[in-house]
Amino acid sequence: MSVAFRRESDEEHLEPSFELPLPLGPNWVTARGLRLTRERVDALEAALTGEMSEEDAKKLKRELRYWRTRLATAELRPVPDGETVAFGTCVTYRQNGAEKTVTIVGDDEADPNAGLISFSSPLARAMMDAEAGEQVEFGPRGGMLDIIAISAVQQD
Repeated sequence: MSVAFRRESDEEHLEPSFELPLPLGPNWVTARGLRLTRERVDALEAALTGEMSEEDAKKLKRELRYWRTRLATAELRPVPDGETVAFGTCVTYRQNGAEKTVTIVGDDEADPNAGLISFSSPLARAMMDAEAGEQVEFGPRGGMLDIIAISAVQQD
């Protein structure tokens, strides 16, 4: 029989669903990041007990697998001393005349709009181990950042 006349199943046209990608490298977290991850797992587990369509349940289970993995692999980092730029520090810097403040956190806690950047971001990597008053190279054509102040973030 010709392939043109065979009945295709409905499943053949569905997009494959993949697991949510895990960030590469260690899963460093602040105390706040660990608490937020636990809360996310608890909220997703609670949502699964409710009534929902099979498709919605699949999506929720997929997200829950991601957050359970992140919780299981979380490495709570010690509070830094605030002498140099490190994971868990709040850094004020100047670039092109504009002063900005960021806090270096884990991948899942990062929210650049709120001033929380991942330790694996290019900006955080450029600033690591710098001290207040130091200049570090960042950006195209050898742009420079002036590190103005560093402080340890209070853990909650």
